Amino acid sequence: MALSTCLASPLRPTLAALLWAAPRQRRELSTPTGLEHTLDLRGIFPPLATPFSPTQEVDYARLEGNLRRYASIPFRGLVVLGSNGEYPYLAPRERLEVVSCVRRALPKDRLLLAGSGCESTQATIELTVSMAEAGADVALVVTPCYYRGAMTSAALVQHYTEVADASPTPVVLYSVPANTGLDLPLEAVLTLAQHPNIIGIKDSGGDITRIGLTVHKTKQEDFQVLAGSAGFLMASYALGASGGVCALANVLGAPLCQLDRLCREGRWQEARDLQHRLIEPNAAVTRWFGIPGLKKAMEWFGYYGGPCRAPLAPLSPPQVEELRGTFSANGWL
Repeated sequence: MALSTCLASPLRPTLAALLWAAPRQRRELSTPTGLEHTLDLRGIFPPLATPFSPTQEVDYARLEGNLRRYASIPFRGLVVLGSNGEYPYLAPRERLEVVSCVRRALPKDRLLLAGSGCESTQATIELTVSMAEAGADVALVVTPCYYRGAMTSAALVQHYTEVADASPTPVVLYSVPANTGLDLPLEAVLTLAQHPNIIGIKDSGGDITRIGLTVHKTKQEDFQVLAGSAGFLMASYALGASGGVCALANVLGAPLCQLDRLCREGRWQEARDLQHRLIEPNAAVTRWFGIPGLKKAMEWFGYYGGPCRAPLAPLSPPQVEELRGTFSANGWL
């Protein structure tokens, strides 16, 4: 089986239904029936890569340069200090400086989501408050995972409830099992969705059934689901997701915003064709080559990628060639 076919196969049931409907009538996306959202998360959010100098210091000038280029792309907002921002490798002082730098450069009508999840509830609360003071509009809080065996639904509900109670900004849950080894349990998500200061989840697990069920079960709440990867963005939209936080948007931001628009306008055939061309490049800068691959690809599209912080190592020449081939084969280079 070809790799592209294998990767696309989980999308087939959803896509088939959409294509059946497409010639008969245009079905546009709308907010699921229920409460109007107090903070609209509809749209694409790139989780920004953190640029480093050759000596592995945060390069704020290069960051500002990337932000100037992103300003011309119709993103709903930006995410800083997520997994792709090498958040675990930044000192607390650097984290706050990155948020301040991005906030200064970001137009006021665009949202700034900042990663503030720590292993302890106390540290998460302290950093979340500091992020808000530095200019973050929303706290993106990843699941604590070091003691994952003890992270029961009850423990996680307690953790997020205390954080949301103390946070001066709305909170978005963040489940990224590929990095944490912990999938935020659905029953915990449904409980937390009832908290007035928890407004959504970034779900990077890729389980389309779970995404659809989360949307369905929370439709009476002020709660929105964000797809955590470009590889299943269209399928997530078809099931009611509000937007996407997609690493690939660092590289192909305009095409991802185009996919967002096509889905919202009910142009499903065009959306499918574009989604197919994004699946392999997305896998290349996430699961295959990770952040070193993402940063290398950014350089081909006019952004500054630069080095990662050790111990993340740069790609080898054969890996660079494979990465370039993936973008070329799908018509992006």
